[in-house]
Amino acid sequence: MPAPIVTLIVPGRDIAAFAPAAIASLRAQTEPRWRAILIDDGSSDDTGEVFAHAANADTRFSLVRHEIPRGLGAARNVGIDLVDTPFLGFLDADDELTPAAVARLTGTLTRTGSDFVAGAYVRSRLRGGTYVPGRVQPWTAAATDPERLGTDIFAHPAASANIVAWSKVSRTEFWSGLRFPEGVAYEDQVVAQRMYTGAAAFDVIPDVVVHWRLRADGSSITQSKGRLAVLRDYLTALRGGIRVLHDAGATAAVAARLSLILTMDLPPLEALAATHPDPAYGAELSVFVDELRALPEFADARPDPSLTAALAW
Repeated sequence: MPAPIVTLIVPGRDIAAFAPAAIASLRAQTEPRWRAILIDDGSSDDTGEVFAHAANADTRFSLVRHEIPRGLGAARNVGIDLVDTPFLGFLDADDELTPAAVARLTGTLTRTGSDFVAGAYVRSRLRGGTYVPGRVQPWTAAATDPERLGTDIFAHPAASANIVAWSKVSRTEFWSGLRFPEGVAYEDQVVAQRMYTGAAAFDVIPDVVVHWRLRADGSSITQSKGRLAVLRDYLTALRGGIRVLHDAGATAAVAARLSLILTMDLPPLEALAATHPDPAYGAELSVFVDELRALPEFADARPDPSLTAALAW
């Protein structure tokens, strides 16, 4: 087996039903020069056994076990410290890579010399007993299409909408001073904006590289925003990402993020607040909205109601 060029960090907790598909998507890659660090974050189901079986069957997989859950941010940080390949990336263990994802992402970085590359992704929903990938959402397309090589956040402010960790592959040295916050949800939002503002250059490609599973049981963190604790983490993440862009002087990117937040994030949160049994939910959301309105970039933010129809897929 040729020496690996990229390490994929694959954390998971209590996702035994989905992990085999994630593992299979790695083994199906057209670029075989990868290794994957499977991190069982204190699972109470058979996730650890699924990971162990993969590691026993294919030497490109290695296994790390946490006896008690430490959270997604901590699990990813543990994996980063173990990477010894030129490139690194992430895959949540309930999602799936498309077959050419590793080849396309690493090949792009090899050609350009950029710090990282970000690809498109689609949501996968349960339809008739099978998870079916949908289409690329318009905000994701705006961030990744057309292909832009060697760009930056000032030339391409719409890139700031692509905030998920698992749509990107980076040069490993780019992470020397970069880690995920721990003990909170939505840990990738601030990190993504730090990537965009800290990169000398990055690439974006329109290729779909990941199928992001929206679990039918509603158990993923992105489907739990009705919980006050999750709302607090979510608003903290949004604030932090805006602050990173603002402090970097990326005014157009701040306005782009505000436009998406006004269009995509606030309406469902306001609907939840309208019927939420805890008045603190609506109160904290109101404080957040007031903070947005006080930002100088708010005047350039333009909600786009036509985007809300895209939430159906």
